[in-house]
Amino acid sequence: MEKWIQEGKVNFGKDETSVPTIKSYLCNHEYEVPYSVFYKDGRAASKRLASLMGEKVFENPKDEEIIQKIIEFCGTSSNDIIMDFFSGSGTTAHALFLANIHQKSKRKFILVQLPEEIDPKKSTSERGKKVSKSALNLLTDLGLSANICSIGEERIRRAGKKIKEETGADIDYGFRCFKVDSSNMKEVYYRPVDVGQMTLDQFTDNIKEDRTPEDLLFQVMLGLGVLLSSKIEEQEIAGKRVFSVADGYLLACFDAEVTENVVTQIAKQHPFYAVFRDSSMADDSVAANFEQIFATYSPETVRKVL
Repeated sequence: MEKWIQEGKVNFGKDETSVPTIKSYLCNHEYEVPYSVFYKDGRAASKRLASLMGEKVFENPKDEEIIQKIIEFCGTSSNDIIMDFFSGSGTTAHALFLANIHQKSKRKFILVQLPEEIDPKKSTSERGKKVSKSALNLLTDLGLSANICSIGEERIRRAGKKIKEETGADIDYGFRCFKVDSSNMKEVYYRPVDVGQMTLDQFTDNIKEDRTPEDLLFQVMLGLGVLLSSKIEEQEIAGKRVFSVADGYLLACFDAEVTENVVTQIAKQHPFYAVFRDSSMADDSVAANFEQIFATYSPETVRKVL
């Protein structure tokens, strides 16, 4: 004890009510193997989530503080991606926010979850029915779909907001949500004998009617190998909406009645990729001059038409 005191390794605390403790330095324990079992009362994580969401909307959520420790222990680098294939209530995203703040890191997450329907009738216990009803009421009030994915999305939004308010940490709390779907393009595989004039008229526009410009943009990004996490900005050119991805690396316009002026202004920005919708050209003249405009102003741009 005397030796430890002489070496300055003992912390006595502020007064006689404190219990003396031995100082522990990270440099002496940095490479120690962590405990194989963490013991924590599982009710604590449930209470924190219920407090965050306003009421209990998920049974037995993982503890974000334990997931935070695992992320910090496993030796990930600052720009690594943490992936959770069974994301449930979104605990991993919540934990990663905490870990990034604690370790001053910029790791990202990818969460995967089947959109399991929330239906109180499917619960086998009264407790489960009560939790399902609470979740259903919350999602209804928020105008969100009644499935587990919606609970996770809302939890991530609230967790990011709460952590930023409490810590003031200016990290990236944003995320994008995608779902698996069919192609944006209409099916055009018919036997010649099955193709009539009415059928051909239906394919004047080859994009499915219920698809948005954002749907088309992300299809293009996937097809060209552009990261889905890339920065996306919008700009207006001659009254048309143009997407700028990764600071102008990709420019895309899917509005109707695209004129030569719009095409020219996009070409003058010298994007690596420029993408348009085939049916969007204002007239045959624009379609005919499209290639020549880019050959004049930005010949190195890779052009694509959907």
